[in-house]
Amino acid sequence: MQTARVNIPIRILLVEDEILIAEWVAEALSEQGFVVHAASSAGSALRYLAAAPVDILFTDINLGEGMDGTALARCARAMLPELPVIYASARVAGLEPQQRVPGAIFVRKPYEPETVGRLIISLCATAKAILVAEPA
Repeated sequence: MQTARVNIPIRILLVEDEILIAEWVAEALSEQGFVVHAASSAGSALRYLAAAPVDILFTDINLGEGMDGTALARCARAMLPELPVIYASARVAGLEPQQRVPGAIFVRKPYEPETVGRLIISLCATAKAILVAEPA
């Protein structure tokens, strides 16, 4: 299967409370050329958003205790109004448009990280996000 390769590093904030899923997805997206930071809760994701540049938020909906992925996305958009968002869930079949932040995409678990990589590139392009490579 052909994977999506990225020329400019897109910085993904992956929010997933299941550690094994987070590690697997982060590794698979990194192999596609993305720069991935994984957070295990909405609180740690919001702290990261306040401190570091992020090009896309990829969040599970069910995050255990505290804030869920839909509330996280609303808070993230309050901080970064143009931030592209992808929601994921195995427990939810989908999200009604009024539950999503505008322009967000929903993917059902289980998903293939290669498919998510293509969605990320498409969503960033559609949102006309300005992707600037960070110096190493």
